[in-house]
Amino acid sequence: MFRRIAQSIFATVIALVVFHVSSFAAPDGKALFQSNCASCHNPLKDATGPALKGVDSRVPSKEWLHDWVHGSQKLVQAGDKYANDIYNKWGKIPMTPFPSLTNDEIDAIVTYVNSVEPPSAAGPAAGATATTEAKESNGWLYTVITLILLVLAIILWRVNSGLRKVAEQKEGQASSEEIPLYRNKVFIAMAVIIAFIAAGYWIVNGAIEMGRQQNYQPEQPVFYSHKVHAGINQINCLYCHAGAEKSRQAMIPSPNMCMNCHKSISEYTGDADHPLYTAEGERVDGTKEIQKLYKYAGWDPAKKDYIRDANGNIKATPVKWVKIHNLPDHVYFNHSQHVAVGKIQCQRCHGSIEEMDEVYQAAPLSMGWCINCHRQTQVQFAENNYYSIFEKYHNEIKAGKRDGVTVEDIGGLECQKCHY
Repeated sequence: MFRRIAQSIFATVIALVVFHVSSFAAPDGKALFQSNCASCHNPLKDATGPALKGVDSRVPSKEWLHDWVHGSQKLVQAGDKYANDIYNKWGKIPMTPFPSLTNDEIDAIVTYVNSVEPPSAAGPAAGATATTEAKESNGWLYTVITLILLVLAIILWRVNSGLRKVAEQKEGQASSEEIPLYRNKVFIAMAVIIAFIAAGYWIVNGAIEMGRQQNYQPEQPVFYSHKVHAGINQINCLYCHAGAEKSRQAMIPSPNMCMNCHKSISEYTGDADHPLYTAEGERVDGTKEIQKLYKYAGWDPAKKDYIRDANGNIKATPVKWVKIHNLPDHVYFNHSQHVAVGKIQCQRCHGSIEEMDEVYQAAPLSMGWCINCHRQTQVQFAENNYYSIFEKYHNEIKAGKRDGVTVEDIGGLECQKCHY
């Protein structure tokens, strides 16, 4: 009787562990959204693409949505009216296809975006919490629950063993002497294998992650809010980072660029609508940050003129910005090739920059991340003279033999593209 009870309890615990593992392995809509969709979409408002909350109720059907995510151009070229309406509304810029996403993963993303609610109120706690929650994960909670269930399973196994001994003694049967765990060959072998696997995982994962700094968010000498400038005030990224479409480097603007506007804007008046907070939730005085800019630029706000030395030179010093997005020295990356030729939006690599007060590295910028982008991203052949030499692909598209051309098709996976 005791044995049956213990076995039932043990089976229940195993079932809970299996259920926990299966639920943990289910598609994580939030993680999928952040890694695939967040660079162009926001659940609640239009960004590079439309707001996604309630998208399943706007499209013709769930199957249509799956086909759109897997390859929107197929629907456009097939003459689908709804697909063409979206395509024309958003400047005839095709959505990046995601053929690797399964239907279940797409449904998980839709479930997540539908669950997102607008913030109830602005304040230090709300601002700080929103930034923190976006970067935190519940992985630690799953780990703790798994460990607790594992310990409970071991305890019940020991209870079952003890009850079996008591039952055997009561029935007058000779009970076998139990071998201590530290002398049990099976236990020792399993412990060694588990330790070997854990050590291998830790070493390999550490080596892979070496040099990567996703979510890196250093403190800058001047609190510059991209949300205020690029988001609220709609300043084009290329106004400050003019090199992004002309050269390899995007260029960090000098204080003189900032002074084009801040000669007349000497105080921050957006505290009521958009108070500024650091990632730690500390209030930031926007007007004091503008005063810091004046010191770097050598500007006297009282006289409304630059401070000069005896020789007439402006007493200005460069702002020592902390670089956030770093690639290895052996990697070649050209901003103009992606921005001017590839027509890639800034958010594709830098995340929703127009929503960041303090900028952080949103993407991993790893080799695998870049390769996957080259495999999935369709280059814009239409009205793009850069690709006029690829007559074969143009003819295949006109003949309907090809839906589009990815970066991979034009040599985007060749080693010499990035390493030479």
